[in-house]
Amino acid sequence: MNKTIRHAAVFSLLLVLALLLRATWLQSYRAEALSDHDRNPRQTIDQYAQPLGDIVVGGSPVTGSARSKEGDLAYQRTYPDGALYAPITGYSSQAYGSTQLEGIYRDVLDGTDDRLKSPGDALLRSRQQPGSVLTTIDPAVQKAGYRALGDTKGAAVALDPASGEVLAMVSTPSYDPSTIAGQTDGDTWKALLADKDKPMVNRAIREPIAPGSTFKLVVAAAALEEGRYGSVDEPTDSPMPYTLPGTIRNLPNDIPGAPCENASIRTALRWSCNNVFGKLAVDLGQDTVRAMAEKFGFNDKELDVPVRAYESVYPTGLDRAQTAMTGIGQFDVTATPLQMAMVSAVIANDGVLKAPHMVSEVVDGDGETLESHQDADERRVVSERTAAQLREAMVTVVEDGTGSNARVAGAEVGGKTGTAQRGMNNSATPSAWFTSYATDPETGDEVAVAVIIEDSGGPRSEVSGNGLAAPVAQKMMAAALK
Repeated sequence: MNKTIRHAAVFSLLLVLALLLRATWLQSYRAEALSDHDRNPRQTIDQYAQPLGDIVVGGSPVTGSARSKEGDLAYQRTYPDGALYAPITGYSSQAYGSTQLEGIYRDVLDGTDDRLKSPGDALLRSRQQPGSVLTTIDPAVQKAGYRALGDTKGAAVALDPASGEVLAMVSTPSYDPSTIAGQTDGDTWKALLADKDKPMVNRAIREPIAPGSTFKLVVAAAALEEGRYGSVDEPTDSPMPYTLPGTIRNLPNDIPGAPCENASIRTALRWSCNNVFGKLAVDLGQDTVRAMAEKFGFNDKELDVPVRAYESVYPTGLDRAQTAMTGIGQFDVTATPLQMAMVSAVIANDGVLKAPHMVSEVVDGDGETLESHQDADERRVVSERTAAQLREAMVTVVEDGTGSNARVAGAEVGGKTGTAQRGMNNSATPSAWFTSYATDPETGDEVAVAVIIEDSGGPRSEVSGNGLAAPVAQKMMAAALK
């Protein structure tokens, strides 16, 4: 054998050995990683190889599975009331993946979660009967909010203040996840993404905007906690008009002739007096207001319910005029409906915040508990006395102030209206807010609700928290208290 042939043979042998070593390494050490890789098509084939487990609302599934009519995936997701529950379920799509509860609990729902298997099953990487996700959603409250919001662009959240359970999470306009569940729904997917009203955005937790005058509850809480005023009925030092510090601009009130000069906190909430809360924010200072906002949940980048909620923000680095504007929920203050429902829930629950959550249990195919979220974490935000004072003032808003459309027969209802500027120089139609709580004095049942009407489609002159948002909250509270 000549030298050239010998070298070629040795080189070929080395290549074969390298190939064998690579194949052995892939099969022995990398097999699991490759099997689990997101771009491995077998992942999707396995996920839809059998009917998926269900997401359950009020004891009944709001999801289902049906035989796929095309492609190599056996089953696809169905949603009997898709648009109603889309903000909770998210979607499970053969082409576009999964989101929200569908995404978070994908392994439980498709039967691949290791907790569903015996040790032998886990070694064999076999699939078991899928589990289910039990939510805290009350179908009556969810339907009440969805129907009340109707065709408007908005959102609403209802909480049980005592437990932190999310009773409703509504976002409109919505979409039907069934229409994008298959492999060939590209046209529908593109249309949803192109829709200027963003139906796939969960406005209840994923679109923080200026909370307007609903934020005055946070400023009032800071003033009472700091001892600046002994009660909600003590007169404040609030000139009218109030000139923003360092400027020649007066901070106007929305209701001409309202008794806002040196008004008490109760009167200032009743008439939504901007001069009172703008000056209060300046007197307290941005650091004190921010600290109180953060106790309520603002600036929390890791608020999971268990879907991650976008951060509600109280800004930093403010001058005194900007601080005054934050006192009325403007400048760079932003909040989600979930956050403002948390504010009312704290006040209703004697100053204690129960961590909001919309999943009570995750169970296996036999109904055995894999996870339980029924004992939510809690923290004190304000004293019982401050919470009681704020409840009294909020009741005044509903009984004899700007929130009269939120009254529920036979219940104690407290609330706060808000109108938030939008667009450059307030060029867009304002948003209408309402945050509230209701208590049934006979049963002790209670609920906290926040509603945002981002765009009602009507003229600017008709936008108000009481006119647009309070009626939605009223229907949801009535449904919760039954």
